[in-house]
Amino acid sequence: MKTVLSGIQPSGKIHLGNYLGATKQHIEMQKEHNCIYFIADLHALTTIRNAEAMKKNTIEIAMAYIALGLDTNKTIFFKQSEVSEHSELCWIFDCITPMPFIERAHAWKDAKAKGKKDPTVGLFNYPILQAADILLYKPDLVPVGQDQKQHIEMTRDIAQNFNNTFGETFKLPDPYIKDEVATVPGTDGQKMSKSYGNTIDIFESESVIKKQVMSIVTSSIPVEDPKDPKSCNVFKLYKLLATPEETKEMEDKYISGGYGYGDAKKELLNKILEHFKQAREKYSELESKENLVMEILNSGSTKAKVIAKEHLKEIKSKIGYL
Repeated sequence: MKTVLSGIQPSGKIHLGNYLGATKQHIEMQKEHNCIYFIADLHALTTIRNAEAMKKNTIEIAMAYIALGLDTNKTIFFKQSEVSEHSELCWIFDCITPMPFIERAHAWKDAKAKGKKDPTVGLFNYPILQAADILLYKPDLVPVGQDQKQHIEMTRDIAQNFNNTFGETFKLPDPYIKDEVATVPGTDGQKMSKSYGNTIDIFESESVIKKQVMSIVTSSIPVEDPKDPKSCNVFKLYKLLATPEETKEMEDKYISGGYGYGDAKKELLNKILEHFKQAREKYSELESKENLVMEILNSGSTKAKVIAKEHLKEIKSKIGYL
């Protein structure tokens, strides 16, 4: 049985893109693997500078995962900031990783290209902390989106650099990317992201979800004319939730004509509400049980710390601290 590890940014309630691009895989993988998932609140400090927002986002992402089916009796689920070994290993990697190596990271390049005001050391150091997050638990697989593949490659390079310097210590993890959901389109056709304001938020009210679905950008082809389903974002999203039979049925309607984008949006809305009905009900229950959610995270932190502390002891011995 392989070990799987992934971190989730505490950006609040998850949207359809989060679910299809990552959360769904996380939930499915726990059936066949040993899974370790953490809420990446140390990473979040690069953008969130408000204590209440950090707490709120953390509890919301935890509730979402539990509502969607995370088995916290089987899977280790915790807050990154509660396991200090992440930061300690990050410093060790800081001391053996050349700066030019980190300067080639996409996140840093993008920040500079976009003229980000006062980019922080934390943003620059993001791949180092991510490498520590991963390598601390010796995982075999790391589920990521296509845009994070480079960071896993950098993690492998950092591990190999340490192994070459101090002796064989770290397992080299592999990225796990499902191509068909590598990039989930948002309501405007770009990658679905809170930063673009183009999300479909599965734990919001039905009226909010309806407004978001109906705002999906489509072409101006008349209702009566045939349409190409493969070029339509409504169809692309529907296909990610529907059965093959349901997908084929909608595809035929597009090609036959007499089927408008408004009709497709209504079917997508119904599919979303149907698909997440139980999860939405569970989420509503958890909103009044925040203490229980925090107890689950604290329990996960205790389990994670046992693993992290033992491996860090081995690492410290290799570099002469013990």
